[in-house]
Amino acid sequence: MEEVIEVRQDERFDVDRLTGWMTGHRSLPAGSPSVRQFAGGKANLTYLLEFPGGEQLVLRRPPLGPVAETSHDMTREYTVLSRLWKGFDKAPRAIALCEDPDVIGAPFFLMEPKPGVVIRDVVPDIFGGGRDEWANRKLSTVVIDTLVELHAVDPVECGLDNLGHPDGFLERQVEGWWGRWERAKDDEDPIADEVGIWLRSGVPQSGRPTLIHNDWRLDNMAVSPDDPGVCVAVYDWDMATRGDPLADVGTLMASWYDEGEEKSTLAPMPTTSAGWLDRSAALDRYGERSGRELAQADWYVVFGTWKLGVVLQQIYIRWLKGQTKDPRFEPLGEGARALFRLAALRMP
Repeated sequence: MEEVIEVRQDERFDVDRLTGWMTGHRSLPAGSPSVRQFAGGKANLTYLLEFPGGEQLVLRRPPLGPVAETSHDMTREYTVLSRLWKGFDKAPRAIALCEDPDVIGAPFFLMEPKPGVVIRDVVPDIFGGGRDEWANRKLSTVVIDTLVELHAVDPVECGLDNLGHPDGFLERQVEGWWGRWERAKDDEDPIADEVGIWLRSGVPQSGRPTLIHNDWRLDNMAVSPDDPGVCVAVYDWDMATRGDPLADVGTLMASWYDEGEEKSTLAPMPTTSAGWLDRSAALDRYGERSGRELAQADWYVVFGTWKLGVVLQQIYIRWLKGQTKDPRFEPLGEGARALFRLAALRMP
C-alpha cells in the first residue's frame, strides 16, 4: 500500500530487455510487465511489475551513480531474502537474481510483494492521523517488538549461519563509516569529526551476535491496515548481516526524537505524537523483551545518529555531483549536519 508512481525519467530501464531475460526463467510470470516505481526510499530503487496474467513482482536495484564499496549489494540481499523468510515471515521471499548489468543497467533481483501500510513522518488518517493515542502507542511498540522478534531468529534455521563476520563487527562498522564520511564530505564539519573520534575511542564489547537488519526504522516496515500493532512486512535488507543486535537498536533510536530535539530533514517516525513511547521507554521495552543489557545504550544511539548523518551525506554528494537528479536529495546536506549536531548532543 506504499505509494507507487510513474517511473522517474532518469530511473527508467529497458522493459523489453528485462522481459527477454525473464523468458529464460520458467518460474517467472510470462509476458511484458507494466512498470511503476515505489515513491519512498532514498537509496536502492524499487519497482512494481504487473504482468498480463495479474501476477505482481517487485524489482530491486542499486541507486544511480557510483556507490560505496560493499554497499547496495544485490547478490547479498538476494541471498538473505531467498532464505530469511523461512525463519522470519515478515521478510519478502526473493525469487530470482540477475547479476548481469547489461540487462537493465545494474544487477537486480525479483521478489514477492508484501503489501501493507508504510508510515513515514506522519500517522496516516487510516490510523487516526496522529490524534489516536492508542494507535500511536501501537506503532511505537510494534517497531520495537518486531525487532526483538528478528533478533530471536536462529540463523541456522534459515541457512544464514555463515552470513557476515560477527567477530570485530562494531570496530569494522565504526571504521567503515568513518571512511565513508571522509569520502562523502563536501566541506569540513568539526562536529561530525568530534563525534566520530569519540565513537572510535569507546567501542563497546559486543554480546552474542544475532541476525541484524542494519537499517531498522518504522518506514522500512509495513503494518496491517486493520491494526497498526501488527507488522506484515519488513523491507530493505541490503545491509543485513550477523553482528551486535544493539547496532539495530541504535539505528532505530537515531530517528526516535524526543520532544524538543532538533529534527533532521529526514524524520521518518512521528515519535512526538501523543501516546508514542519516548526514547527511554522504548529502550526499556527492548531490554525487557529481549533480555539484553543496555548499560551502554548511549554509545549505540550516538553511533546510529552519526551514521545516519553519513548516509544522508552520501546521498547528498551524489546529487551535488550530478550523479542523480532527484530533487528530494537537495536538502539532505543540511539534514546530515543536523544529525551530526544531534549526535553530539546525545553524547553522555
